[in-house]
Amino acid sequence: MEKSGLLKQPFTRQENTVIQTCVVATSGIAFSGGFGSYLFGMSSTVADASSETNVAQNTKDPSLSWIIGFLFVVSFLGLFSVLPLRKIMIIDYKLTYPSGTATAHLINSFHTPQGAKLARQQVRTLGKFFSFSFLWGFFQWFFTAGEGCGFANFPTFGLKAFDNRFYFDFSATYVGVGMICPYLINISVLVGAILSWGLMWPLIKNRKGDWYSAELSESSLHGLQGYRVFISIAMILGDGLYNFIKVLGRTIQGFIKQYKKKEVIPVTERDSPQKVSNSYDDEVRTKLFLKDGIPLWVSIAGYVAIAAVSMGVVPKIFHQMKWYYVLVIYIVAPALAFCNAYGCGLTDWSLASTYGKLAIFGIGAWAGESHGGVLAGLAACGVMMNIVSTASDLMQDFKTGYMTRSSPRSMFVSQIIGTAMGCLISPSVFWLFYKAFKDLGSPESQYPAPYAAVYRSMSILGVEGFGALPDHCLTLCYIFFFGAIIINLIRDTIAKKWAKYIPLPMAMAIPFYLGSYFAIDMCVGSLILFIWGKLNKAKADAFGSAVASGLICGDGIWTLPSSILALAGVQPPICMKFLSRGTNSRVDKFLGS
Repeated sequence: MEKSGLLKQPFTRQENTVIQTCVVATSGIAFSGGFGSYLFGMSSTVADASSETNVAQNTKDPSLSWIIGFLFVVSFLGLFSVLPLRKIMIIDYKLTYPSGTATAHLINSFHTPQGAKLARQQVRTLGKFFSFSFLWGFFQWFFTAGEGCGFANFPTFGLKAFDNRFYFDFSATYVGVGMICPYLINISVLVGAILSWGLMWPLIKNRKGDWYSAELSESSLHGLQGYRVFISIAMILGDGLYNFIKVLGRTIQGFIKQYKKKEVIPVTERDSPQKVSNSYDDEVRTKLFLKDGIPLWVSIAGYVAIAAVSMGVVPKIFHQMKWYYVLVIYIVAPALAFCNAYGCGLTDWSLASTYGKLAIFGIGAWAGESHGGVLAGLAACGVMMNIVSTASDLMQDFKTGYMTRSSPRSMFVSQIIGTAMGCLISPSVFWLFYKAFKDLGSPESQYPAPYAAVYRSMSILGVEGFGALPDHCLTLCYIFFFGAIIINLIRDTIAKKWAKYIPLPMAMAIPFYLGSYFAIDMCVGSLILFIWGKLNKAKADAFGSAVASGLICGDGIWTLPSSILALAGVQPPICMKFLSRGTNSRVDKFLGS
């Protein structure tokens, strides 16, 4: 814009911060909106795949109108719930918010001559790999004329391994994700894939007819699918519970520390005693941060007004969600939003999905199976997740604003604008996927949406109890639930130099349901970055994220034209499929006859 002459004033740090706040708020709705988890878990597609509790009152197929309406009435409450606490969190408690602080340092570095030069080089690199990834996706499309066709079904390690979902699927997205994720995450995912698809599922499959009925389909939760889903859930809940208790413990420890220092927790900015800053920078930041005060009544009035509207609208969208269910959630949500925002400031870990799971079990059990408890639990998860997720995101952005000397009022307005944009953009993009890919959400699909089945299964478990589990599944769930807690406990008690070699249970649980292919893709990304770092560490550190982002964005953007081609009825011309020698001979004989 500056080169074109459209930018008359210098581009400042505050403008950069306000823009990134808006973008983060917009993209955050893609997560808290539940398009790959609780919201899509309501659909008949996911319900039919599980073959359980898929009666009409427990399913609700996606529609653009009700999704947008739902997000608009639940996505803003989190912003108002923690708004009065911004000074307590950022200035009085001096919480670090590592991601927000890192973003601030990045923005500050851009607004120097050296930083601006590096940023331009990074953007150029991102553009190159974006183009490569986009063209690679376009090239692959030509070979996907039928089911099971294309490079995404390449049996890299042989057909037997392919049947157990061990293969490299040439996904630029997952390779890029592997370059961004720490090595430990990628190795943990691979360990989980080997443990589940390499050992456990083949062994359990051999017990077919003994542990579960041989007549059941693979998708039944009373069969093999039940072991995949519920053992994965057990690990996720065990990991989530451990981290929840750990964060809660650190939160209480923080309060005790503040109390011992005889520091008063201020209710408003005027009530708070001012501390003497240690540096001139801190004094300037604090002064600017407090300059644009946001009155307390704005927070209270905003929360009450939106909550009142939401209590009327949500039961209209989901008749299984009674108004008093919503009221109870809104009464407890501010406390949970504060815990999540405070814990995120200490650990950089948002437990939004964990709080959502608590809502699934609580509201689902309250409603009961006969009154649509499965759908009520999923809807309650959506309400809770949107509140606590946006609350921690807002505080992260306030920390960024504090470090970059940006106006908090401008940032709050930007957050509201970004959230509103997300409530429109995210459902629209999801709707494009939903209409373009008819098999969206099925286990064999290009987009299997594994967490949709996981969240629905959690809701079924909350409503039906342990009777929903196949034989011996509960015992295995106990083992993996406590195993996840023990692994985390070991990680936190031994020396850091050894802890970095112990896998993360949450990451291990992901491939239990989905398969191993993406774990291999991510490890390829890690390997590329590792070799690059050995050859030229400075360049790998400076441009690794740019390369990864280019790979992810190019592959992601290609899905838009591919969706348009699918909607227009344009089909790929070639099917590239891999057969065993015996199958190929039979096919040749059949075609020859």
